[in-house]
Amino acid sequence: MNTILLVEDDISLANWVSEYLTEQGFKVVHVERGDQVLDKIQSDTISLVLLDVMLPCLNGIEVCRLIRQHAQLPIIMLTARADEFDEVIGLEAGANDYVIKPVRPRALLARINRQLSSQPQDSALKNTLTFGELEINKEAKRIIYQNEEIQLSSSLFAFLTYLAERAGSVVDRDSVFIALKKREYDGLDRRFDVMLSSLRKVFNDDPQKPKKFKTIWGKGYLFVADAWGKDPQSTENHTNTQESSH
Repeated sequence: MNTILLVEDDISLANWVSEYLTEQGFKVVHVERGDQVLDKIQSDTISLVLLDVMLPCLNGIEVCRLIRQHAQLPIIMLTARADEFDEVIGLEAGANDYVIKPVRPRALLARINRQLSSQPQDSALKNTLTFGELEINKEAKRIIYQNEEIQLSSSLFAFLTYLAERAGSVVDRDSVFIALKKREYDGLDRRFDVMLSSLRKVFNDDPQKPKKFKTIWGKGYLFVADAWGKDPQSTENHTNTQESSH
């Protein structure tokens, strides 16, 4: 039985959500404050977190970041705000999805089931991605490249991981936007093009002749799996890039 941690200070909402999910076969653990979440995650076997944005003591964004420091549980945020602030900040903080209040039971259930069904069946085997000198630890959100730890923002880490999980396949922009921004590509937003350029700088991938991250015009992005092996000139090139960057 999957256990859902419901973090909601609206008692009436929490009660009906708990009752509904219990009827659907879930076990529900409810807390009212953000500062109670970490103890529950560490003491209970939690499958998914339903997290309200506006909470006493610690708000939902802060709680989301805190959870991500300790676990890679699916997190669905509950928000009364339909603007981009909650969407962007929430997902940047590590949330997997969000639901706008008033919550519709069947829609909430569908989102919960989607997140649970997308979780790896054997997380120990699928937790680390390795390509030559690149190692991505998804649970710890840690990247090692050429024996050095690479620091990335949460959004860049998510984008890199998404591409690496689909290494060797061209990923179209629509798929990237739906997976990482929870909306379709509008034909104008170039944020992931900019992020790809950032990844090229970090990993010393020549933007004129990229080998690691390729843009396939009219199709999307390609993470090249066999481009991460040892390169005799890689250290020198990396140093030159750092010196010439501005």
